[in-house]
Amino acid sequence: MIAEAQLAGLIKDAKEPEGQKKRNFTQSVELVVAFKDIDVKKGFAINETVQLPKTNSPASVCVIAGGDMGQKAKQANADAVVGGDELDGFAANKRESRKFINKYDFFLADTQMMPAVGKALGQLLGPRGKMPTPVPFNAPIESFLERFRSSIRVRTRASLSISCKIGDETMSDEDLAVNAHAVLGAIERKLPNGEKNVKRVIIKTTMGRPIKQIQEAKKRFA
Repeated sequence: MIAEAQLAGLIKDAKEPEGQKKRNFTQSVELVVAFKDIDVKKGFAINETVQLPKTNSPASVCVIAGGDMGQKAKQANADAVVGGDELDGFAANKRESRKFINKYDFFLADTQMMPAVGKALGQLLGPRGKMPTPVPFNAPIESFLERFRSSIRVRTRASLSISCKIGDETMSDEDLAVNAHAVLGAIERKLPNGEKNVKRVIIKTTMGRPIKQIQEAKKRFA
Protein backbone atom coordinates (compact mmCIF):
# COMPACT_ATOMS: atom_id res chain seq x y z
CA MET A 1 0.00 0.00 0.00
CA ILE A 2 1.17 3.52 -0.75
CA ALA A 3 2.93 5.03 2.27
CA GLU A 4 1.70 8.00 4.31
CA ALA A 5 4.71 10.06 3.22
CA GLN A 6 3.83 9.48 -0.42
CA LEU A 7 0.20 10.40 0.22
CA ALA A 8 1.30 13.59 2.00
CA GLY A 9 3.26 14.56 -1.10
CA LEU A 10 0.25 14.05 -3.35
CA ILE A 11 -1.92 16.02 -0.93
CA LYS A 12 0.53 18.92 -0.88
CA ASP A 13 0.49 19.07 -4.68
CA ALA A 14 -3.31 18.89 -4.77
CA LYS A 15 -3.72 21.69 -2.22
CA GLU A 16 -1.14 24.03 -3.76
CA PRO A 17 -1.24 23.65 -7.56
CA GLU A 18 0.69 26.20 -9.56
CA GLY A 19 -1.45 28.93 -11.10
CA GLN A 20 -4.66 28.08 -9.23
CA LYS A 21 -6.47 31.07 -7.81
CA LYS A 22 -7.54 31.20 -4.18
CA ARG A 23 -11.13 30.05 -3.67
CA ASN A 24 -13.51 31.96 -1.43
CA PHE A 25 -14.64 28.79 0.35
CA THR A 26 -12.96 25.91 2.13
CA GLN A 27 -12.40 23.09 -0.32
CA SER A 28 -12.78 19.44 0.54
CA VAL A 29 -9.89 17.07 -0.03
CA GLU A 30 -10.92 13.84 -1.72
CA LEU A 31 -9.35 10.44 -2.14
CA VAL A 32 -10.12 8.64 -5.40
CA VAL A 33 -9.18 5.00 -5.88
CA ALA A 34 -9.39 3.31 -9.30
CA PHE A 35 -9.54 -0.49 -9.47
CA LYS A 36 -8.35 -3.11 -11.94
CA ASP A 37 -8.85 -6.82 -12.60
CA ILE A 38 -12.31 -6.86 -10.99
CA ASP A 39 -15.44 -8.16 -12.74
CA VAL A 40 -18.12 -5.67 -11.69
CA LYS A 41 -20.79 -7.90 -13.26
CA LYS A 42 -20.29 -10.37 -10.43
CA GLY A 43 -21.86 -8.08 -7.84
CA PHE A 44 -18.76 -6.17 -6.74
CA ALA A 45 -19.67 -3.60 -4.08
CA ILE A 46 -18.08 -1.79 -1.15
CA ASN A 47 -20.12 -0.19 1.63
CA GLU A 48 -17.86 0.52 4.60
CA THR A 49 -17.91 2.90 7.53
CA VAL A 50 -14.36 4.08 8.18
CA GLN A 51 -13.35 6.01 11.29
CA LEU A 52 -10.93 8.80 10.44
CA PRO A 53 -8.01 9.25 12.87
CA LYS A 54 -8.08 13.03 12.29
CA THR A 55 -11.15 15.20 11.75
CA ASN A 56 -12.27 18.79 12.16
CA SER A 57 -15.75 18.41 10.67
CA PRO A 58 -17.92 15.92 12.59
CA ALA A 59 -20.42 13.81 10.67
CA SER A 60 -24.10 14.29 11.48
CA VAL A 61 -25.68 11.39 13.36
CA CYS A 62 -29.37 10.70 13.97
CA VAL A 63 -30.42 8.28 16.69
CA ILE A 64 -33.71 6.39 16.36
CA ALA A 65 -34.66 5.42 19.89
CA GLY A 66 -37.05 6.12 22.71
CA GLY A 67 -36.95 5.77 26.48
CA ASP A 68 -33.61 5.75 28.27
CA MET A 69 -31.53 5.44 25.10
CA GLY A 70 -33.33 8.36 23.51
CA GLN A 71 -32.70 10.52 26.58
CA LYS A 72 -29.02 9.60 26.70
CA ALA A 73 -28.67 10.37 22.99
CA LYS A 74 -30.14 13.84 23.57
CA GLN A 75 -27.79 14.42 26.49
CA ALA A 76 -24.88 13.39 24.25
CA ASN A 77 -25.99 16.02 21.71
CA ALA A 78 -26.98 13.71 18.89
CA ASP A 79 -27.88 15.76 15.83
CA ALA A 80 -31.42 14.36 16.04
CA VAL A 81 -33.32 11.83 18.13
CA VAL A 82 -36.38 10.22 16.56
CA GLY A 83 -38.93 8.20 18.52
CA GLY A 84 -41.61 5.75 17.47
CA ASP A 85 -44.33 8.32 16.83
CA GLU A 86 -42.11 10.36 14.51
CA LEU A 87 -41.09 7.18 12.72
CA ASP A 88 -44.75 6.37 12.04
CA GLY A 89 -45.17 9.86 10.60
CA PHE A 90 -42.34 9.34 8.15
CA ALA A 91 -43.92 6.08 6.98
CA ALA A 92 -46.93 8.07 5.77
CA ASN A 93 -44.97 10.83 4.00
CA LYS A 94 -42.30 9.71 1.54
CA ARG A 95 -41.36 13.26 0.57
CA GLU A 96 -40.60 14.24 4.16
CA SER A 97 -38.85 10.92 4.64
CA ARG A 98 -36.41 11.68 1.82
CA LYS A 99 -35.70 15.15 3.18
CA PHE A 100 -35.11 13.68 6.63
CA ILE A 101 -32.76 10.95 5.39
CA ASN A 102 -30.67 13.36 3.32
CA LYS A 103 -29.98 15.57 6.35
CA TYR A 104 -27.83 13.03 8.20
CA ASP A 105 -24.67 11.10 7.40
CA PHE A 106 -25.33 8.17 9.75
CA PHE A 107 -28.22 6.59 11.60
CA LEU A 108 -28.12 4.58 14.82
CA ALA A 109 -31.15 2.71 16.12
CA ASP A 110 -32.23 0.83 19.22
CA THR A 111 -32.23 -2.85 18.22
CA GLN A 112 -35.85 -3.12 19.40
CA MET A 113 -36.86 -0.46 16.88
CA MET A 114 -35.06 -1.93 13.87
CA PRO A 115 -38.17 -3.75 12.54
CA ALA A 116 -40.14 -0.49 12.66
CA VAL A 117 -37.28 1.36 10.98
CA GLY A 118 -37.18 -1.21 8.20
CA LYS A 119 -40.92 -0.96 7.67
CA ALA A 120 -41.06 2.85 7.70
CA LEU A 121 -37.80 3.85 6.02
CA GLY A 122 -36.06 0.71 4.77
CA GLN A 123 -36.96 1.28 1.11
CA LEU A 124 -35.28 4.68 1.24
CA LEU A 125 -32.38 3.99 3.60
CA GLY A 126 -31.27 0.74 1.95
CA PRO A 127 -30.49 2.02 -1.56
CA ARG A 128 -28.60 4.96 -0.06
CA GLY A 129 -26.44 2.68 2.09
CA LYS A 130 -27.77 4.37 5.22
CA MET A 131 -29.48 1.56 7.09
CA PRO A 132 -29.01 2.24 10.82
CA THR A 133 -26.35 0.54 12.89
CA PRO A 134 -28.18 -1.39 15.64
CA VAL A 135 -27.38 -0.31 19.20
CA PRO A 136 -28.07 -3.02 21.82
CA PHE A 137 -30.00 -2.30 25.00
CA ASN A 138 -27.80 -0.65 27.67
CA ALA A 139 -24.95 -0.13 25.17
CA PRO A 140 -23.09 3.19 25.64
CA ILE A 141 -24.78 5.35 23.02
CA GLU A 142 -22.25 8.09 23.78
CA SER A 143 -19.42 5.86 22.50
CA PHE A 144 -21.35 5.03 19.34
CA LEU A 145 -21.94 8.73 18.68
CA GLU A 146 -18.28 9.58 19.23
CA ARG A 147 -17.16 6.89 16.77
CA PHE A 148 -19.60 7.78 14.02
CA ARG A 149 -19.01 11.52 14.29
CA SER A 150 -15.44 10.91 13.18
CA SER A 151 -16.37 8.44 10.43
CA ILE A 152 -17.11 8.54 6.73
CA ARG A 153 -19.02 6.19 4.47
CA VAL A 154 -17.02 4.62 1.64
CA ARG A 155 -19.38 3.21 -0.95
CA THR A 156 -19.42 1.99 -4.53
CA ARG A 157 -21.43 -0.54 -6.48
CA ALA A 158 -20.64 -2.08 -9.87
CA SER A 159 -17.98 0.54 -10.51
CA LEU A 160 -14.22 0.44 -10.96
CA SER A 161 -13.58 3.53 -8.85
CA ILE A 162 -14.49 5.01 -5.51
CA SER A 163 -14.30 8.56 -4.18
CA CYS A 164 -14.63 9.93 -0.65
CA LYS A 165 -13.87 13.03 1.39
CA ILE A 166 -10.91 12.67 3.78
CA GLY A 167 -10.98 16.22 5.21
CA ASP A 168 -10.56 19.78 3.98
CA GLU A 169 -7.75 22.07 2.92
CA THR A 170 -7.42 23.68 6.38
CA MET A 171 -6.03 20.39 7.74
CA SER A 172 -2.32 19.62 7.63
CA ASP A 173 -0.92 17.46 4.86
CA GLU A 174 0.18 14.94 7.48
CA ASP A 175 -3.28 14.63 9.08
CA LEU A 176 -4.93 14.25 5.70
CA ALA A 177 -2.36 11.59 4.78
CA VAL A 178 -3.17 9.64 7.96
CA ASN A 179 -6.86 9.71 6.98
CA ALA A 180 -6.16 8.71 3.39
CA HIS A 181 -3.99 5.82 4.56
CA ALA A 182 -6.74 4.58 6.89
CA VAL A 183 -9.38 4.73 4.16
CA LEU A 184 -7.12 3.10 1.59
CA GLY A 185 -6.38 0.27 4.00
CA ALA A 186 -10.10 -0.31 4.61
CA ILE A 187 -10.76 -0.38 0.86
CA GLU A 188 -7.92 -2.78 0.10
CA ARG A 189 -9.18 -5.20 2.75
CA LYS A 190 -12.45 -5.46 0.80
CA LEU A 191 -10.86 -6.08 -2.60
CA PRO A 192 -10.57 -9.65 -3.89
CA ASN A 193 -6.78 -9.41 -4.20
CA GLY A 194 -6.09 -6.45 -1.95
CA GLU A 195 -3.49 -3.96 -3.17
CA LYS A 196 -3.12 -5.85 -6.47
CA ASN A 197 -6.60 -4.62 -7.45
CA VAL A 198 -5.62 -0.95 -7.03
CA LYS A 199 -4.86 0.67 -10.39
CA ARG A 200 -4.15 4.17 -9.12
CA VAL A 201 -4.68 6.48 -6.17
CA ILE A 202 -5.61 10.11 -6.81
CA ILE A 203 -5.95 13.11 -4.50
CA LYS A 204 -7.96 16.18 -5.48
CA THR A 205 -9.62 19.23 -3.96
CA THR A 206 -13.19 20.28 -4.75
CA MET A 207 -12.18 22.54 -7.64
CA GLY A 208 -8.67 21.24 -8.27
CA ARG A 209 -7.27 18.87 -10.84
CA PRO A 210 -6.56 15.25 -9.86
CA ILE A 211 -3.04 14.46 -8.54
CA LYS A 212 -1.50 11.70 -9.25
CA GLN A 213 -1.17 8.00 -9.87
CA ILE A 214 0.53 5.52 -7.59
CA GLN A 215 3.13 4.75 -10.22
CA GLU A 216 4.04 8.42 -10.52
CA ALA A 217 4.17 8.77 -6.72
CA LYS A 218 6.56 5.83 -6.39
CA LYS A 219 8.92 7.30 -8.97
CA ARG A 220 8.80 10.68 -7.27
CA PHE A 221 9.75 9.33 -3.86
CA ALA A 222 12.18 6.67 -5.02
